Amino acid sequence: MASKHHDNVDKQFGEQAGAYLNSTVHASGRDLVRLAERLFGGSDATVLDLGCGAGHASFIAAQHVKKVVAYDLSEKMLEVVRSTALERGYHHLTTQQGYVESLPFAESEFDIVISRYSAHHWHDVGSALREVRRVLKPGGKAIFMDVSAPGHPVLDIWLQTVEALRDTSHVQDYAPGEWLTLMTDSGLVIQSVSQDRLDLEFSSWVKRMRTPDVLVKAIRAYQRSAPDEVQRYYALQPDGSFSTDIIFIEAIRP
Repeated sequence: MASKHHDNVDKQFGEQAGAYLNSTVHASGRDLVRLAERLFGGSDATVLDLGCGAGHASFIAAQHVKKVVAYDLSEKMLEVVRSTALERGYHHLTTQQGYVESLPFAESEFDIVISRYSAHHWHDVGSALREVRRVLKPGGKAIFMDVSAPGHPVLDIWLQTVEALRDTSHVQDYAPGEWLTLMTDSGLVIQSVSQDRLDLEFSSWVKRMRTPDVLVKAIRAYQRSAPDEVQRYYALQPDGSFSTDIIFIEAIRP
């Protein structure tokens, strides 16, 4: 089952690598500004970017640290990262392909592990976070950024449903409480948690994932049937655009 899911993730994102590099949602955002602030002054640090996608967080890290390893399941995504890094002169940025649940790195190899908009695709977040703890140096930091579920049954099921209809590789958006449990169970100690909102323009959101037309129509029908509390919470627009929660978590390996 895990292998089949990993193959699906690779197929979904490999075909859309260029779209993710040029995606406004992924290339900008207050979370990237906050990430840069956290990495500022870390000139001797080595950073691992898990589920790097088209490399936006890796490129931010490359501006501040000594070494960056961009890690992803999709070789086509990594090709985009390599070529863009070369264009930008980030010669201290390397790429490596593999699963997040089994990292090919030594214990205590990295000062910082980062991940942005990736964990909701992971087959086993708990295993991945235990691997994060293993490869971090004692006192090392983990910084995770992702879409967050509200933690309310009606609102949660609505978000998971539209996510799954749009993208067959989607697994789960986790609520803040679930993140706290997952991090703590992995042996990481949470230092701070903050939340923000992310505006998603519908047409580019489905186009980026090449969602089949039949599923786009299903999402729109599902949106139109949403109860008032869902429409209000997600700021649902007539064209299908909406707003969702995102979370920024910082933790350390004790």
